[in-house]
Amino acid sequence: MTYAAKTDVPVERSRAEIERMLIRYGATAFQYGWEGDLSAISFKLQDRYVRILMPMPDRNDPALRKSEQGRQRTAAAQQSAYDQAVRQRWRALALIIKAKLEAVASGISTIEREFIADIVMPNNQTVGQWLAPQIETAYQSGRMPPLLLNEGNEP
Repeated sequence: MTYAAKTDVPVERSRAEIERMLIRYGATAFQYGWEGDLSAISFKLQDRYVRILMPMPDRNDPALRKSEQGRQRTAAAQQSAYDQAVRQRWRALALIIKAKLEAVASGISTIEREFIADIVMPNNQTVGQWLAPQIETAYQSGRMPPLLLNEGNEP
């Protein structure tokens, strides 16, 4: 079963909860935005900028078009199922951020370890955006990628 699959917590409340949580754990900046079917939050914590991109559910997902019993949903019911899926994602995001922040606060982990893929580098890419193609290339070629270098500067 998907976490918070039946939540009725509005997206705005989940987003506000995330913002309050970040403040409580020492964040000094917070942003939220969206473009198309992609939502994002950004924050600054311990001198690290973090950006988490969260794809929204696909409106054309067959699971949204049909009920649990397999019957075709009305347009209103499809919208309701989509809204539910969006609320579920925001609840899951709040949960994972809370767990990561608590792990850092408890000394179990570090900001870098918990948010490594989402840390924003000087070129405005996240580590994950930079690293994903490198990982694919490494697996295809069997060779490790070059060290992380500052573009345009000699090592």
